[in-house]
Amino acid sequence: SQGIIERDETPMEKEIAPLPRVNFEFSDIFYFCRKGFEAIVEDEVTQRFSSEELLSWNLLTRTNVNFRYISLRLTIVWVIGVIVRYCFLLPLRVTLAAIGITSMIVGTTLVGQLPNSSLKNCLSELVHLTCSRILVRALSGTIYYHNKENKPQKGGICVANHTSPIDAIILTNDGCYAMVGQVHGGLMGIIQRATVKACPHVWFERSEMKDRHLVMKRLKEHVADKNKLPILIFPEGTCINNTSVMMFKKGSFEIGGTIYPVAIKYDPQFGDAFWNSSKYNIVSYLLRIMTSWAIVCNVWYLPPMVREEDEDAVHFANRVRSAIARQGGLTELHWDGGLKRAKVKDAFKEEQQKNYSKMLVKNGSAG
Repeated sequence: SQGIIERDETPMEKEIAPLPRVNFEFSDIFYFCRKGFEAIVEDEVTQRFSSEELLSWNLLTRTNVNFRYISLRLTIVWVIGVIVRYCFLLPLRVTLAAIGITSMIVGTTLVGQLPNSSLKNCLSELVHLTCSRILVRALSGTIYYHNKENKPQKGGICVANHTSPIDAIILTNDGCYAMVGQVHGGLMGIIQRATVKACPHVWFERSEMKDRHLVMKRLKEHVADKNKLPILIFPEGTCINNTSVMMFKKGSFEIGGTIYPVAIKYDPQFGDAFWNSSKYNIVSYLLRIMTSWAIVCNVWYLPPMVREEDEDAVHFANRVRSAIARQGGLTELHWDGGLKRAKVKDAFKEEQQKNYSKMLVKNGSAG
């Protein structure tokens, strides 16, 4: 992508060590200063945690309120849009969402009372599909699914890039999955407790989530049963805006079984689906989503992938991520999405210091 500055990707060894020397030189500072300024002016990481902005208002997106001051005509259009979205669309969507959530809780609770059988599984999938489709209608969702022959199969693991909490609803609108996540309280907790009775979702307590071996054990047991629904996992671990795919956590790729990659790409012309959790809480986010004109996106089912014998989990995760990025037209970044809330680890700074020290030692030995 075209940035506002031109980056020089020349390695440190070539740029600041053209001649052999063993001592620090003051001019070496300029290399690190320039790299620091590049990161500050156009940081390729933190800008992925802000909403994707269109260059101009197309009258369809929820955009900056300042656009209404451009002219009287645009002000009238802006006001009419607010009235339609808040006075007509919002009440209708809230009603549909209430129907979908209530139906999900009641339906899965009733199905959960049945003994384990093929009938229970069929009814559970019917309830999940029906309620998910009601919830998608509550968002005025228009979703295009491509390459359905590659849809995740039972006993497999579905991995996808993560833009929004509604990603799960977007996918369950076209098929059923076993969700993986932490146990919550409130309304979300009620939904979790109801759905797990009818479907083999994998919910963990907070203490269990910290026990990596326990988590891996439960997931492996699920994948080993070829009659259970495919597990749905978002390996980035956090929501990234609709432009990029960041580092995939390797844990999802150590479980074993077949990986079914899925690429999700939203159309920003009709509404911004990205959830900036550091700026909006879930209630504010849902209000913004339900007062947008529509949620339009494309979903691509990619061919299944398996881990090769001589391939470790990290390389396998990177290979899957690259496939998703290529299909979705997304920028592939190697940074951890955890930087959304945490500072850069000292290990990255120390790595640069070690590289610089090695360069001086190498030049000294050559001299």
